[in-house]
Amino acid sequence: MANHESAKKRARQTVKRNVLNRTRRSIVHTLTKEAEHIAASGDAEKATAAARKVEAALAKSAAKGTLHKKAAARKTSRLVKRIKKAVKA
Repeated sequence: MANHESAKKRARQTVKRNVLNRTRRSIVHTLTKEAEHIAASGDAEKATAAARKVEAALAKSAAKGTLHKKAAARKTSRLVKRIKKAVKA
């Protein structure tokens, strides 16, 4: 257990950040699943709108430091690729 005041504060901050980061990752994951489900149904307009929501959530996570900027870009790229493939089929 932390003995110094600064270490105690660090421990408190870590708990708060852990909750925030987990929440942000969960939101991105849920939105991604929804977008893929919509794309599988074949509705191109709804799939595009859902992809935009996911892209915004990923960009926000990257800006806040939850995800690395390049990881967010990679996930966005792969999602759009999967959506295009699903809508085309």
